Amino acid sequence: MTEQWGRIVVDVDRDTDIDGQDLVRRLVDGTVAVVVLRNLLPRSVFAENRERLAPVFGEASTTQYTNGSLTTIGPYLAKHLHEPDTYFAEARKANEFTESIGVDLGARTRRRLAEVLGLKRFDTEVEADGRGYSQQNVRIYADGIRTPLHNDNIMRDATGTGLALAGLRHQLSCVVCVQECESGGELRIHRKRWTDADDKYKIVGGLGYDEAVTEGAPAHEFKPRAGDVYLLNPTYYHSIEEVTGSDRITMGFFFGFYDDELAEVVSWI
Repeated sequence: MTEQWGRIVVDVDRDTDIDGQDLVRRLVDGTVAVVVLRNLLPRSVFAENRERLAPVFGEASTTQYTNGSLTTIGPYLAKHLHEPDTYFAEARKANEFTESIGVDLGARTRRRLAEVLGLKRFDTEVEADGRGYSQQNVRIYADGIRTPLHNDNIMRDATGTGLALAGLRHQLSCVVCVQECESGGELRIHRKRWTDADDKYKIVGGLGYDEAVTEGAPAHEFKPRAGDVYLLNPTYYHSIEEVTGSDRITMGFFFGFYDDELAEVVSWI
């Protein structure tokens, strides 16, 4: 690999020759670290969703690990892979709740991504038995919080569960910056995918992997600002650096492809 490991920034309002398929393929192939989409949604959409979310921030749940914590509004599949019934019940409640309070940032983001990236469809995944996945969740990173080095790979983690997502070919991630912090909070992504040999670096009882797992691999840092929508390939090792000042608040979901055409998308979180 000789290409620089960095980011591509696209201004959706100004750039008239966006090759969405090329952007997606470069993320899948690992020739770009991050794709940043600015002005994907109007500022008013962010303002409306922030206002609707504000009263429920107190209902966020925190999962503690020996080396960190995750604070979210809404469930995430990785926490319940061994108890999918619990996940799907929580997903249904979360989807109904966000709809009831008018939070539509996830749905609006998917619609715009489909348009800008030239995708045939972009739908939240539903299992054959009708159980639907969570449409989005909100992550809250308070002052002093850092998300340790980790990777996300549903094709690996869902093996043997019977879930449709285990059959995906590729996984990407979409993050929407709802509120930026004063300093810190950078996404740090390394040009290294997980391999079986990396499990010796996994932190027992904790979140993610020892930093030594990415030794020698190029890394790229990106600090999002409010309104940014950014895409990454989460099967590469990444972390969120320590936040300073006001909360770093994001909305996000994973999305993936069952084939190499990279045109029909399913999402989940």
